[in-house]
Amino acid sequence: MSAGESAGGGGQVKSAVRTVELLEYFAGRPGMHSLADVQQAVGYPKSSLYMLLRTLTDLGWVETDATGTRYGIGVRALLVGTSYIDGDEVVAAARAALDRLAEDTTETIHLARLDGVNVVYLATRQSQHYLRPFTRVGRRLPAHSTALGKAILATYPDEQVRRMLPETLQSLTEHTITDRERLVEELHTVRERGYAVDREENTLGLRCFGVAIPYRTPARDAISCSVPVARLTPAHEQLIRDALFDARDRLALATRRL
Repeated sequence: MSAGESAGGGGQVKSAVRTVELLEYFAGRPGMHSLADVQQAVGYPKSSLYMLLRTLTDLGWVETDATGTRYGIGVRALLVGTSYIDGDEVVAAARAALDRLAEDTTETIHLARLDGVNVVYLATRQSQHYLRPFTRVGRRLPAHSTALGKAILATYPDEQVRRMLPETLQSLTEHTITDRERLVEELHTVRERGYAVDREENTLGLRCFGVAIPYRTPARDAISCSVPVARLTPAHEQLIRDALFDARDRLALATRRL
């Protein structure tokens, strides 16, 4: 390996690191992007970036538009992501519980996993009331702004949460908790009542309830139920909470050997 191939700490291979960072850049920014925009974001030398993009395009990991001057994520990334979900034991074990939860609540159901300071959506069941097809599978959102993420973070000690998250948190809506200490206080409440609530903190007009799946400690996965605020009554909220607890208990049994 040449000196130019290896990065400084930990024996990382520079070209591999750049490839992964580039794919993550595209994965987090849907649509097509110019070479100049990509170069400004990642900071790689323009000539090296162009050669890397050409290689990834030839291999199907990156796609170009009709002009060949704009770049976006390629279909091979979808194939790899799908294989991860298809082979995941928790996703397989959760299918029946997610189906029943969707039937009991008639609302949108999600299964997600903690990934750093974000949650990644692994499975979705659509609401019986939805107006257009919509799925979050594969999407990544800040853990602090979702019921799923807060349910998982509540299984961590306060000091570990403080080490994981910055003092000022990203704001997605006017209701997002952006102060880390305020979030830590809310996690105390989550632990006491056993579920987390997203009060339009991620999407305006949508409230979400989430519980962690207790097959690991701390947890890494959670399930949630989302419902438009306009349709949420006290009786329906109670039904959702009860259904989530029932689903959590079913999943605890289904995943006990994982």
